[in-house]
Amino acid sequence: MKKKIVILSGAGMSAESGIKTFRDADGLWEGHDIMEVASPIGWAKNPELVLDFYNKRRAQLFEVQPNKGHFLVAELEKEHEVFVITQNVDDLHERAGSTNVLHLHGELLKVRSTKYHDLIYDWKKDLLLSDVDYEGNQLRPHIVWFGEEVPAIDQAIEIVQDADVLIVIGTSLQVYPAAGLINYANDEIPIYYIDPKPATMYDIVNPVTLIPMNASEGMEKIMSYEL
Repeated sequence: MKKKIVILSGAGMSAESGIKTFRDADGLWEGHDIMEVASPIGWAKNPELVLDFYNKRRAQLFEVQPNKGHFLVAELEKEHEVFVITQNVDDLHERAGSTNVLHLHGELLKVRSTKYHDLIYDWKKDLLLSDVDYEGNQLRPHIVWFGEEVPAIDQAIEIVQDADVLIVIGTSLQVYPAAGLINYANDEIPIYYIDPKPATMYDIVNPVTLIPMNASEGMEKIMSYEL
């Protein structure tokens, strides 16, 4: 029977593709304090550093490929209605074939006006301080930084509320509001949680299946289930 399957993916989803997570033991992201490169304060203090950081992340994106986990998520669309809600700013879900992807924290391959938040451009090259919108306002990475609102959260909540199955992949469930999305799932639906080191799920009454594996191994296991 065709079901509405919602995927919540985090940094662990793309880790196998070679994209580093910033919540490693040292708390750094590619050698930088996260607040230097992912906060409005960091942007105001040193925009050149921030632009250079995301230029390197964007360039790295062209050197990596989707992993088996991404492809298996996309494969679910053959039999089900699938929605991917990701905390990741890469485009690996899309490149693997997923057609309904909502990026909670923005996208590396887009930039936006510093004045008009809804003025967004596709962007594949380096972003410089000389790059401006049609009014001359500086362009910035289309990334939701710490301390900023998550514009897509309401849409994400609506998607989760309507899910028949929820699959959580590669997330520590520590970054809010994304981590709180599981609380909006209907109490009766099954939740599958794929992560090598799954976090404790508090106040969840749903039937939860823990799969302590990486994204690819965990999705292989999921594909053997009767969802």
